[in-house]
Amino acid sequence: MQLVIDIGNTRVKTGLFDKDELLHFFVFQSFDEFISANLPAKFPIQKCIIASVVNEFESIANFMAKTGEVFIFTSQTPTPLINLYESAHTLGSDRLAAAVGASCIFPNQNLLIVDAGTCIKYNFVSANNEYLGGGISPGLQMRFKALNHYTSRLPLIQTNSGYNELIGKNTTNSILSGVEIGSIAEINGIIERYEKQYPSIKVVLTGGDVNFFEKRLKNSIFADPFLILKGLNVILNFNSKAVSK
Repeated sequence: MQLVIDIGNTRVKTGLFDKDELLHFFVFQSFDEFISANLPAKFPIQKCIIASVVNEFESIANFMAKTGEVFIFTSQTPTPLINLYESAHTLGSDRLAAAVGASCIFPNQNLLIVDAGTCIKYNFVSANNEYLGGGISPGLQMRFKALNHYTSRLPLIQTNSGYNELIGKNTTNSILSGVEIGSIAEINGIIERYEKQYPSIKVVLTGGDVNFFEKRLKNSIFADPFLILKGLNVILNFNSKAVSK
């Protein structure tokens, strides 16, 4: 078995794979919680890959190194995609991993991968298996928090999956309309622009807010909440084969 570890801005998400099959999915709120869970004592893990969008992950890497081979996913790690991003060293591991995961599900197609999490990230992969880049904007919670933080009177509210009114008739609903309806409009608009440029493009949705957006986007999409983990598993297999040669 092999363990895939995706360290995000707020949580540590992990997937236990047997070859290409995701067997177990775990979410931890901190590094200490992950280490306390002691997954290597419960599962026969031979190797793992760690991808992180934060700099401090040495404790997890050192812990996993005691149990097997550890790959650290960086901008220099080979992947099945041709990375044409101009500042590859600043490219988030989650963005590239999501692109790899989508390209394995839909090979040789133009792809737009929308990762709706802390940030909403748009990633484009060409039919020639080239990662070109995309866009980044604030996610739902970041928008709610920004309105509260940068104003003196706007309250901090939470996502309301049942809200669907364009015209907010009080402050809470006005924020919900601006953040939720606005985010939906943003994603739909971005998708439409890509579709005009690439008519046969396939749209793939992932991220922590995948369930919120999946039923609200008017475009035909493929949703997979485990896309980043699957992409990291592909990258781990890709590099394991290279090492074995």
